[in-house]
Amino acid sequence: MTEQAVDTESTEVSGTEQPSAAEAAQAAEDTTTESLTDSQFLGRERELKGLRADIERAGLDTLSGRKAPRARVLLIAGRPGYGRTALAEEFARQVAESYPDGVLRARLTEPDGTRVPTERTARELLSALDLPTPPGAAEDDLSAALRDALADRRTLLLLDDAADAEQVDALLPDTPECLVVAVSCGPLTGISDVRPCTLGGLDTKSAVELLRRFTGSVRITVDPRAAEELVLECAGQPAALMLAGGWLAARSKAAVADLARHLNAAGDEGPPLTRVFRLAYGSLLSPAARILRLLSLAPAGLVDPHTASALAGCSVGAARTTLDDFVALGFLHTVDSPMPQYEVPGCLQPLLSALAETQDRPAELQLARARMLERTVRLLQSCRTITETDSVQAREKLQETPRALRFPTPRAAEDWLRIRRPALLAAARLAVADGELDTLARRLMSQLVRTMVAHFGTQAAAPELYGIHRLVLDVAERRKLPREKAAALLNLADLDARTGRTNEALARYRAALDAGREANDPYATGRAMESVGGAHQELGDYERAADWYGRALAQRLARDERADAARLYGRIAGTHTCAGRYDEALRNWSSALTGYRRLGDEGGQARALSEMGRVEEYAGRFEESLAICQEALEWARRAEDTRLQAALHVRLADTLERLGDPAAARLHRAAAERMLGDELGELDELQKLHAIHEGDSGAVGETEAEQGANAYEIRSGSAED
Repeated sequence: MTEQAVDTESTEVSGTEQPSAAEAAQAAEDTTTESLTDSQFLGRERELKGLRADIERAGLDTLSGRKAPRARVLLIAGRPGYGRTALAEEFARQVAESYPDGVLRARLTEPDGTRVPTERTARELLSALDLPTPPGAAEDDLSAALRDALADRRTLLLLDDAADAEQVDALLPDTPECLVVAVSCGPLTGISDVRPCTLGGLDTKSAVELLRRFTGSVRITVDPRAAEELVLECAGQPAALMLAGGWLAARSKAAVADLARHLNAAGDEGPPLTRVFRLAYGSLLSPAARILRLLSLAPAGLVDPHTASALAGCSVGAARTTLDDFVALGFLHTVDSPMPQYEVPGCLQPLLSALAETQDRPAELQLARARMLERTVRLLQSCRTITETDSVQAREKLQETPRALRFPTPRAAEDWLRIRRPALLAAARLAVADGELDTLARRLMSQLVRTMVAHFGTQAAAPELYGIHRLVLDVAERRKLPREKAAALLNLADLDARTGRTNEALARYRAALDAGREANDPYATGRAMESVGGAHQELGDYERAADWYGRALAQRLARDERADAARLYGRIAGTHTCAGRYDEALRNWSSALTGYRRLGDEGGQARALSEMGRVEEYAGRFEESLAICQEALEWARRAEDTRLQAALHVRLADTLERLGDPAAARLHRAAAERMLGDELGELDELQKLHAIHEGDSGAVGETEAEQGANAYEIRSGSAED
């Protein structure tokens, strides 16, 4: 289907038949009416008391004389819409002081009912603890890392919307000092000593108070019996009561009894929430009703004004007003965030999805998804472009961006990216799963990768990028795009290699080579061959490493790519050095040196000579090493490479000491100290220069991916992106 740009300044959208719900609520007859917030918890005293008692109650292990091996699990069970999460949050707030290491939260089911993989949940919890999460790590490894991290902590773990016991069991801390509060529809069979708390409706007093917060006290006071009847109609279900309260708040002249009559007239078909929802939804004007239905498409159930604007094709301002109206009507919850953000309640998600499927044509829903993805791509592009402050082209491109899509500062852009990251990653997953919008999905993933790298860096963003590259691979295989398949495999293999999974990386590099050959892409094939060689070298198979580097070198020479050829001579020399074949290593370093001289690369010449001096040192030829390192030092001075100069001074000092000239050695060490004194601080730290030099020498033979030049780049993005 055609992918269209999004109009950010379309017609305003009206919310209901009455004035906007937010205005009506403010104009209610009781001026002390409060808006419902998460901190204004109502009722559930008996449940809270029982949960607190369950913490102290002896478990089965204690009764049998054994120490509890794992954290205690408290279960809050009930159907969606009965305030399960609100009760869990209130309980966590009340007992938080007993858990000084904080409260960790995770949702185990997506809004559409899909189970969240344990790997993703464990990764999110580890990130919340500011602990490393190796990209591509297996589910069991991440679960074990989480248990290790919680072993010496006193933490409360709140697991919302658990699908079954298996999800919870994989995350249980192996210490009784932690507490797990799980929210689920039913029992967690399989986890021992679970203390369940089953939720029903609110007590009448609390339910009436919930209504009063929407309607004000006057309408409740003048007809308390009608209020109690309405509570019965809603079965005390908080979600139904909020919709009922929103309906009344939008109609300041309506009595509570009027709403009860409307519900009675609608019949008894369906549960209370469904009946109240149908009534509240039916009172919306057509444009607002359409927006509400389309919110079921929001990734991860999280909505901001831009998402609503793109889905509906209206202006951002109109979307913001309508979203605020929906909050006042009880259709949405606000998210505690520095930026406007809203959440579609999980209990309403299936109702909205069903309405969208029956009242909107598939093509209209697909167009709404396309508009949302296109808007997200443009926001990501703006978020990345603002970081390129030195680029005239980027500044011009930013000026051409509509004002509604611009960020005022790079910090504001980074804050937006950090806050919206869960929704953005969910958008990528949904776009790939859709299967009909692969072009937009590829553009979205390309921009998401580039933007995250621009703001967070490749290292910090690597865990999320690993998942994105897997999605790119899925699309490339589905659409039979060998070039993109090769790029995704190379990126995944690079991340595998960096986290020590060298065998997995080797398999992916070989697959990338096959895909590159299929696509006739010399960049992919050359990089893949070089990376295969690097993987073999990491595994200690120096013969195969040299062979693969040689294949990559032959391709570079055939294409007259001299800089890469010189670098590959260095990589081949490195494998010979590791294998103890010093004469072979010197011959290849000599070839690399010749290449750098022809290119006029003074830094390359200095590094090549430095490595030749190292090889001579390994071979025990210290006088030859001394002469070569002195020449390398001169070229390093010409290249103005201070770090390499300091490293060479240290090497010269070591060599002079071996040759029996400690006075000259001290002079070289003093020179190194002067060059890097600010970095090293103390003279005894000069030994670190050896490690610095190791890094410099390795750079001669690194692939482009290892240098970071093209790492994590999705080469499928369009040129205009």
